[in-house]
Amino acid sequence: MQDKTTGTFRLRPVEKSDLEVIAPWFQDVEDLALFDRTSRIPFNQSQTEEIWKDAFSPDNRCKCWFVVESSDGKALGMAGIEAISTVNRDAVIAMFVEKNARRLGIGLRATALLIDFAFRQLGLNRLTSYYRVDNQSSRDLVAKVGCQIEGTMRQAWFADGKFHDMIMVGVLNQDWMKHRETLAQELSNDIVVTFGTSAPGAWSWPPQGAGS
Repeated sequence: MQDKTTGTFRLRPVEKSDLEVIAPWFQDVEDLALFDRTSRIPFNQSQTEEIWKDAFSPDNRCKCWFVVESSDGKALGMAGIEAISTVNRDAVIAMFVEKNARRLGIGLRATALLIDFAFRQLGLNRLTSYYRVDNQSSRDLVAKVGCQIEGTMRQAWFADGKFHDMIMVGVLNQDWMKHRETLAQELSNDIVVTFGTSAPGAWSWPPQGAGS
């Protein structure tokens, strides 16, 4: 993490070599209980590689995952699009930021950039996400990018010895395009997340320059 909460961060495709850094993130039982409904036990690196093997398959067309990294190459989080349906033109979006980099605005900007990518590059029409009812960080993030609460799955998330409700949210392309400009104006340019190694531009959040 950078000493100051300023700078340019990049979103790039996840690589197998990233798993050495990523694996410890999913060994924190408290975080697993709060952010991951399907995982219940911490995984070692070999198990993590097995879980993520589909993300590296050249035949994979149903998911794409990216790493958020600082200008000095340190991985700070992950953002992904899963269950991509070319028929229904929808998918599930997910975002995770490691503990030391939370509440800096990186996750919000990376999520907004991924939503742009899903709608403008993949041609999707709808994105869905889920969170545990008491996960305030996820609740605040999806609200800021314009997701609407669409339902509550009662007692669908077991963690910490009890059942929690799970909230389902969604955002449509048409709603995002209305919300996008307002969000861009609200966010400062102190922190910018961009795709790849290119200088901040239209494929950055907040968007920079012409064509944004």
